[in-house]
Amino acid sequence: MELSFIPSPSRGVLYLGPIPLRGYAFCIIIGVFVAVWLGNKRWIARGGTAGTVADIAVWAVPFGLVGGRLYHVITDYELYFSEGRDWVDAFKIWEGGLGIWGAIALGAVGAWIGCRSRGIPLPAYADAIAPGIALAQAIGRWGNWFNQELYGRATDLPWALEITSSTDGRVPGTYHPTFLYESLWCVGVAFLVIWADRRFKLGHGRAFALYVAAYCVGRFWIEYLRVDDAHHILGLRLNNWTALLVFLLAVVYIVVSAKKRPGREEIVEPQAADTPDGDDASGTDAEPEAGTDAKDGSEAEADSVDLEKDADASAQSESESGVKDEAGVKDEAEAAKKS
Repeated sequence: MELSFIPSPSRGVLYLGPIPLRGYAFCIIIGVFVAVWLGNKRWIARGGTAGTVADIAVWAVPFGLVGGRLYHVITDYELYFSEGRDWVDAFKIWEGGLGIWGAIALGAVGAWIGCRSRGIPLPAYADAIAPGIALAQAIGRWGNWFNQELYGRATDLPWALEITSSTDGRVPGTYHPTFLYESLWCVGVAFLVIWADRRFKLGHGRAFALYVAAYCVGRFWIEYLRVDDAHHILGLRLNNWTALLVFLLAVVYIVVSAKKRPGREEIVEPQAADTPDGDDASGTDAEPEAGTDAKDGSEAEADSVDLEKDADASAQSESESGVKDEAGVKDEAEAAKKS
């Protein structure tokens, strides 16, 4: 009986003339766009301005890529610096090999630089971008599928991943699709953070810490399934120990932060706070209208005063005319008596 399985792509790169189009790179790029798009929506909802997330991502993404590559090269140095290996391959990021731990750590440094230049608190930015990072990881993991890497133990489950490549010691067969497990887990983490943030109004970096803690839980058991070469400490893979340590740090941060700084930031971006919503076209139109009404009122009042002055002048003229007529009648009567 022929088993069903997830087929691997026959190749991970297509050529547009001399230009290589690599599936791994496309997954990373699409993930970055999704993270920025969702982060921007959440940032605006928190009171920030549109475009701020993308501006800071210009700093965070390059730092994150460098950090992810550094972590991979350092922890798997034998792939690049042992006998028979070419150290130049350490720079070939398109062939795969990014450590999420290094990417988040150095990416945070880049984000801090971007936030500092705009007077924005890094924890607030991290809270806004956290679910987007999880979705970016979910998409980026499919790059491992294109490269036929980071699979788990052999299995005959219906959703097993078929490996056809024999490069770098791979053995063709069907294995646990750990890339798929982690991708689905990251999607769940993203929804968990969004729900918890709405339900509990997480602030001061606690939404980001929740993302980190939840991701570490999944990474621990998924890492346990993998069979690729890795350094082991006390029977556990290095990434298992990293996940455990980072999980504990994230939980401690959530607890301590909730006690010291409860609630959520009222202002996340000073520039947005200095520009109220009413300063748009509607607010601008309202002020002239009020001014016009005031002007019309003063003009009407002036017209009323003018009319009153005209009426007084007319009455005074009539009074003077009546006095003059009466004086004329008296003069005529006196003249008649003399004659």
